[in-house]
Amino acid sequence: MRIVSLVGQKGGVGKTTTTMNLAAVMSKHSRVLVVDVDPQRSTTWWAENAGEGLPFDFAADVDPSNLARLRELSYDTIFVDTPGSLEDTRVLSAVLDVSDFVILPLNPEPLNTPAMIRTIKQHIAPRGLDFRVLLSKIDRRRAGQLEDWEALVDEGLKLPRFRQHVRHYAAHADAPLEGKVVTQYPDTRQNANAIFDYTHVALELMAIWANQPMKQGAA
Repeated sequence: MRIVSLVGQKGGVGKTTTTMNLAAVMSKHSRVLVVDVDPQRSTTWWAENAGEGLPFDFAADVDPSNLARLRELSYDTIFVDTPGSLEDTRVLSAVLDVSDFVILPLNPEPLNTPAMIRTIKQHIAPRGLDFRVLLSKIDRRRAGQLEDWEALVDEGLKLPRFRQHVRHYAAHADAPLEGKVVTQYPDTRQNANAIFDYTHVALELMAIWANQPMKQGAA
């Protein structure tokens, strides 16, 4: 089992979208559970709109004692959508204590960077957790945006990141209301690019795991 926490102190960075879509891609070949522990319940709302249509299992729980037992569940991968603020750290701490890997989505807005750095220093680095920054909501119509943010993460912040980025598409913004995930998007040319992004992030994640030992006692 691998437990992956999606972490972001600021709202709007793409945390929930990444949680749901990576779970969808991974569920093609494995047993996947998504757990919503964010009081804002964005992932829960998305799942409710989907009804029985999601290709993975879903649960919502904010009880730290239950979250501490996630590894007892029978899944190959569990994705956890964590709280979007650090006001109450009990839930986040319970999840990170059992996590194998952390993904930090980062969209190209400067005010999101200090919050991400603070989260890494206070909660991720002290636990020795492997993590990657995921550049999200990249607008390829804006010349140099991707390259500037890659340089910021690589050279300025010196943080590990996914080589693949996620582009900004209207399909991602509409998906929660429709209860759809990326593997269920209509087969159009534009959607093909949206599917490509999350598929390749998932492939990169599996490649990282191939060289990363599982936690002691992991199933």
